[in-house]
Amino acid sequence: MALFDLPLPELRTYRSAGVEPDGFGDFWTGTLAAARRAATAAKVTEVVTPLRGITTYDVTFSGYAGQPVKAWLNRPASASGPLPVVVEFIGYGGGRGLPIDWLTWASAGYAHLVMDTRGQGGSWRSGDTPDPDESGGGPSSPGFMTRGVRSPETYYYRRLFTDAARAVEVAAELPGVDASRLVVTGKSQGGGLSLAAAGLVPDLVSAVVSGVPFLCDIRRAITITDSHPFGEVTQFLRANPHLARETLETLDHIDVVHFAKRITAPTIVSVALMDAVCPPSTVFAAYNAVAAPKQIEVYEWDGHEGGRGFFDIAALEFVEDRLS
Repeated sequence: MALFDLPLPELRTYRSAGVEPDGFGDFWTGTLAAARRAATAAKVTEVVTPLRGITTYDVTFSGYAGQPVKAWLNRPASASGPLPVVVEFIGYGGGRGLPIDWLTWASAGYAHLVMDTRGQGGSWRSGDTPDPDESGGGPSSPGFMTRGVRSPETYYYRRLFTDAARAVEVAAELPGVDASRLVVTGKSQGGGLSLAAAGLVPDLVSAVVSGVPFLCDIRRAITITDSHPFGEVTQFLRANPHLARETLETLDHIDVVHFAKRITAPTIVSVALMDAVCPPSTVFAAYNAVAAPKQIEVYEWDGHEGGRGFFDIAALEFVEDRLS
């Protein structure tokens, strides 16, 4: 993919034209409050693996509406005393996979909670969390972007964003964790979830790492890229043009730009200028909405890989600097 979006000087000042829906704050406050009322204590069970330098725990916690969500918790085996904790969210279509898939943060000395993604895990990494509340009915395009999209109350991402916020709350209460040093991270869908979670429970988050975040400036994204997952929305609207208004109004309720405005923790973001999956202007829309201290790593020649290991190193250094 060649350069296709705004020139970099314009990207640096670009602001989303999207408008926060009326009642947005109350909608999410009420959703989280209901999830907390339905929550039960997290279950944490040690798992035997061949990883001698890492201790792994299988975690089950209460997410949206109290529904069970799986996670892995990896810790350095030699660690003593409370550790800073990193909560990671996963890219589109992937699940939590195996503990061996998640070694970077624990190897760097952190407790690392990897949240499974409800209903996903059938594309490139397996998952263990069903989505028992596929409510809303009606048509949808294959994938997750249009499941229950006719209403914010029934939309798939209402459930997933709630899971993400609850994962942060649960991580802060885990034994052996220093809740005053809590990081959220992820790439693509996981990058969008990290920004959303940091905006939903800002008082708990000390630093944010978001790689090429998805679900930003959605109304623009679906008009400038044909790539999936945003392409699922245009495919759906092509078949159901009469549902455009309610679909877009629902998507406004999970547009990460509106959550980014609420972030209070130092934030690092990556953007790739040849990324057709998460177009650079949509990433800058979220980044430019963050009022907290921030930095953005620009990868001029990358697509959706978004910096690869170069960004991983930048993220580790950023977090170490902020938490120290």
